[in-house]
Amino acid sequence: MKKDIILAGVGGQGILSIAATIGTAALSKGLYLKQAEVHGMSQRGGDVQSNLRISDREIASDLIPMGKADMIISVEPMESLRYLPMLSAGGWLITNTKPFINIKNYPAMDKIMAEIEIFPRHIALDADEIARQMGSPKSANMVILGAASPFLDIEYESLQDAIRSIFRKKGDEVVQVNLDALEAGRNLAMSKMN
Repeated sequence: MKKDIILAGVGGQGILSIAATIGTAALSKGLYLKQAEVHGMSQRGGDVQSNLRISDREIASDLIPMGKADMIISVEPMESLRYLPMLSAGGWLITNTKPFINIKNYPAMDKIMAEIEIFPRHIALDADEIARQMGSPKSANMVILGAASPFLDIEYESLQDAIRSIFRKKGDEVVQVNLDALEAGRNLAMSKMN
């Protein structure tokens, strides 16, 4: 088993929580893990990208070679396009459709979505709206992770356990909100695949 994942988005959107959840789940199953440091402006509003590599064998490098990523998980649509050259021919693009407009010349959303729609293996969803409807706008990142979960080759229950472990100190309500967000994203992805 080997999975090379690009995490992309904007500072403050929860990329580190996604990485921590996947990493915790992978380590709990005895898998090897390497994560490149988050690159970019990690304060709120700056673009952020990280490489996450998971395998059942030792991993030599924490950087994913160009064109070899199995998946891009992005919480911001324009950021997902920035890393498409990293994606392998058979890879999956999982992205939020809600833009975080942090630059004056942000491209038109119809152009961004047209580029995403061209890609054969993609799940695009408005994770912000799903999280808002659930009453927890901050859990959009877990909606995106849920949408990516069918393609991670990590048991869904391990992701749930990782959420329980990571958010335990914040209380049962926060744990449950994140579990619900994960499930909502997974259900939407599964419905788009059928």
